Amino acid sequence: MKILIVEDEPSLREIMQRALVQERYVVETAATFTEADIKISGYSYDCILLDIMLPDGNGLKLLERLKELHKRENVIIISARDSIEDKVLGLEQGADDYLPKPFHTAELLARIRSVLRRGRSGGERALTLGNVSLEPDNGRVTVAGKELPLLKKEFDILLYFMQRPNHLVDKSVLAEAVWGDHADQADNFQFVYAQMKNLRHKLTEAGASLEIKAVYGFGYKLIPPVEEA
Repeated sequence: MKILIVEDEPSLREIMQRALVQERYVVETAATFTEADIKISGYSYDCILLDIMLPDGNGLKLLERLKELHKRENVIIISARDSIEDKVLGLEQGADDYLPKPFHTAELLARIRSVLRRGRSGGERALTLGNVSLEPDNGRVTVAGKELPLLKKEFDILLYFMQRPNHLVDKSVLAEAVWGDHADQADNFQFVYAQMKNLRHKLTEAGASLEIKAVYGFGYKLIPPVEEA
């Protein structure tokens, strides 16, 4: 899961980033409206934590930019302005939640998990395809009821594909989603190939009924079991 923090206050931005990294999220940051605009124009995120009061613009206008770009990122507004008008305007313009400052990081993490569940898995805590079940909240994967130990990036890759069954995923898009925004500037994708090889081997060895197939010259595609297709 990849999250963008749009926050101009350095200490708060650092605290939020540290907390999210500890929870296994891939985290990018922006300190200004301009920087955030560049980020959302060039990359995709699972969730955006958006401050309203930025030094060079109103954060709510970034919601308009997301609409213009036809993007559907989950957005949680984080602001010291706790007026009813701001809340209503933000939610009407497409935000998924509104968290006033100051807040505890535990509440922030809970809000993020909540909007991600609603946005990606219909409110369910686990994703299941065939005999494979993945629990995003606790990093647990089971195959036919037996736990399958995965490294962090292997788990992140499997989560990404289980949210997109039958979708052809470009290797550069996968790298960006799992490793961060600058992964698309890498000279090669050997780090993707190595992690994919390990993950596919572990799924096969565990008897998983789904399969992640390599598509030559492009990327990968998760093929669900026949009954799930």
